[in-house]
Amino acid sequence: MTDERPGGPLDVATLEVLARRAGEHPIVDGWELRPDAVSPRRLELRLDDGQYPASVEAARIDVRWFEGGDYAVHYLERRGEDTWQCRWDRHPKPGAPGAHFHPPPDAAPEVEPSGFGATHHLDVLFAVLDWVGGRIERIHG
Repeated sequence: MTDERPGGPLDVATLEVLARRAGEHPIVDGWELRPDAVSPRRLELRLDDGQYPASVEAARIDVRWFEGGDYAVHYLERRGEDTWQCRWDRHPKPGAPGAHFHPPPDAAPEVEPSGFGATHHLDVLFAVLDWVGGRIERIHG
């Protein structure tokens, strides 16, 4: 049976590069390896809450990048008890393209092609940041 989730060892060096580069983007307010830099499980990018309406209490992007090039990039907006979210993944998934998108508002299990066409970690990161920036302009601008 094929594993339907990204796997393998986490690529910590790539996460550190992504963190430094994301920190230069105007919507990123800060970053942290979670739970900590000694044994990270994900890179958390905190987004600038000043670019969102007051109804959005927090927004972030969680990144997991694996040594084989698989990834999961999860965007979340928290509004009280509700979370609006979506996710871009690249990993083997039966009946779906390797690079796929779990659409909002709940990062549904049904997927569609990601539409990025990017494979390099920085291209994927900036495609997601551009998508989020576009959402901020369209929905919250």
